[in-house]
Amino acid sequence: MRRSELTSEVAAALARLEAAIEAAPQHVLGVHPTDNGEVELRVFRPGLRELRLSGGDRLSRIEHSDLFVWRGPADRLPRTYSLHFRDDGGNQWQTCDPYHFDARLPEYDLHLFGQGRHWHAWKWLGAHAISIDGIAGVRFAVWAPNARNVSLVGEFNGWDGRCHPMIPQDEIWVLFVPGLAAGDRYKFEVRGADGSVVLKADPWARAQEFRPATASRVAAPSSYVWRDQAWTEARRKRDWRVSPMSVYEVQLGSWRRWPDQGWYGYRELAHQLVDYVGELGFTHIELMPVTEYPFDGSWGYQPLGLYAPTSRFGSPEDFRYFVDHCHDNGIGVLMDWVPAHFPKDAHGLARFDGTPLFEHPDPRRAEHPDWGTLVYDYGRTQVRNFLLANALYWIEEFHIDGLRVDAVSSMIQLDYSRKAGEWTPNEHGGNEHLEAIDFLRELNTVVHGRFPGVVVIAEEATAWPLVSRPVELGGLGFSMKWNMGWMHDTLDYFEQEPVHRKAHHDKLTFGITYAWDENFVLPLSHDEVVHGKSPLLYKMPGDEWQQFANLRALLAYQWTYPGKKLLFMGGEFGVTLEWNEERELDWNLLRFPGHAGVQRLLSDLNRLYRASPPLWRDDFSPSGFEWVDCNDRDRSIINFLRHDHGHGRSLLIVCNFTPVPREGYRIGVPVAGRWRERINSDSSMYGGSNLGNVGEVEAEAIECMGRKFSLNLTLPPLSVLILEPPGTSRS
Repeated sequence: MRRSELTSEVAAALARLEAAIEAAPQHVLGVHPTDNGEVELRVFRPGLRELRLSGGDRLSRIEHSDLFVWRGPADRLPRTYSLHFRDDGGNQWQTCDPYHFDARLPEYDLHLFGQGRHWHAWKWLGAHAISIDGIAGVRFAVWAPNARNVSLVGEFNGWDGRCHPMIPQDEIWVLFVPGLAAGDRYKFEVRGADGSVVLKADPWARAQEFRPATASRVAAPSSYVWRDQAWTEARRKRDWRVSPMSVYEVQLGSWRRWPDQGWYGYRELAHQLVDYVGELGFTHIELMPVTEYPFDGSWGYQPLGLYAPTSRFGSPEDFRYFVDHCHDNGIGVLMDWVPAHFPKDAHGLARFDGTPLFEHPDPRRAEHPDWGTLVYDYGRTQVRNFLLANALYWIEEFHIDGLRVDAVSSMIQLDYSRKAGEWTPNEHGGNEHLEAIDFLRELNTVVHGRFPGVVVIAEEATAWPLVSRPVELGGLGFSMKWNMGWMHDTLDYFEQEPVHRKAHHDKLTFGITYAWDENFVLPLSHDEVVHGKSPLLYKMPGDEWQQFANLRALLAYQWTYPGKKLLFMGGEFGVTLEWNEERELDWNLLRFPGHAGVQRLLSDLNRLYRASPPLWRDDFSPSGFEWVDCNDRDRSIINFLRHDHGHGRSLLIVCNFTPVPREGYRIGVPVAGRWRERINSDSSMYGGSNLGNVGEVEAEAIECMGRKFSLNLTLPPLSVLILEPPGTSRS
């Protein structure tokens, strides 16, 4: 068939198809009426030798082109026709015509997405295995409002952008491709507004290739049957503010590895990690980012697949199993979530449609100077929707119990890590990133409103006010905030030689002055044991014995101080190497008594903590804490009471932060009777010198520190004692 027989419109469209610049393929491909009352079927496919209808009719090739045409009466063409292909290599296959199907999205979905209010946008954007008119295939949809045209490419078409140009629908490009299925690889070939042609992974993909490959994969619809209904119902009713929370932070790829250094998968970790964490008594696991990321060295903090659990450890169904098994064993799952920035990788979000689409258009706001990444444009409704729906996706689809939001400080301050002239003020002349603040408030409002009991925790390192206060009171609305001030002051104190600690005594006492300003988590996280900072054990001064004693005292102090607890993996047994994501923890250290003793102490601390409401019920209220004496600077001793306000229960904590044992140390207490020594961090069970008070001590009617009764204690060196008053129920 000659080109001259084509109408001018079809001839022009053919030229665009050949150049892979056709922006409206639905107007030329598929079935269209002719002037003589018949229909014309047009199929464009490079590399074919022959194309037939499944009934046998051959389509004519337009000369010197890859356009095939069939003309005839409409009743000769089946309602759902299929095509038989034979390529130049002799390969044959049969499938239906993508341009015969109406793949348009519901207008209401588009409207909600445009408003930034579609909380289930992942259910129609991206790739979804569905059926249309009884034909199975995959519908693809991607937001690229400024693209000149978008084509779907993959193994199914030789990665040739001419084969499957997508159909525009408002700002979305859609296409239904029959015959594709879960596991198929794909990308979008985007011709941008600037004329550039780039291959982009799907921002909404729910599965990705294993790095260094960068294609997206069609995810199978989940068939996982959850067993955690009782857990999620209890979570909905639980008030986390007055509940125990001790968190084990873990990077899945370096907790344990196989002998050949291969990673454990989600299902292996579901048993080995969960059993271990359960034995240690933690209430939660916090996962460093498991959203797909291209570079191992970023630890996941530069993600490019926010909707895909990383393929390093298995499939999305495997990850569901991991979370479900955690819940089945009474352990909650938190995950680090990174809505602050994304890397510039060419296959990612950067200049997705030839314009700064996901990133802010102003370079002074788009570039993150610390990490060489791009900052999301929180003022664009569709970008906000991309992020907000993602938070809900992990909670709804994977039953995550909470999000720890990374790098909040960098989001809410326009001048974060920027010098004068490198940032632009907001409309009021200030440094507050108003759009990011609005985004975070909406995030917390939506998450808390839709999923009671789920927590959202801010990693916010400045003195920004009201981070964990309700939005209606002017706060950001987070459940909790990491207490970075406590962490820095405490580590700085413990790193001092004991003889010098009296000069730094205020670092122990200052934190209480702001302890109730926020709902705090006390973090000893991965950030403190990398990049030359050394592991916790080797931050401690003195000889080996003193280092272990200091570490035990640090952990006991953390577990008794007001606030929820977080400890990075390895800290529980005193690893001796700085953390490295390329190797597993040195589990062989547990052969040695000092390391095993730290682990046993941590386990005992967790069990006492969970069984003792004074240590958590009033974490966020001054009624839960009382100094007994914080002024013994010269001997580096502090002691305080933790109260379960309104229930009449208390615990006494006595800390001796020098290696000098103190005999006959008298301390005032509120009641008479025998005080039981519940934890002594110097016990021989933990590798200590076993000084102490033989398990209990009688309160005497001797006034001390303004109290009618007092205890005459032996304070072991570099130790923390936890004592329980008489009349307390024992567990």
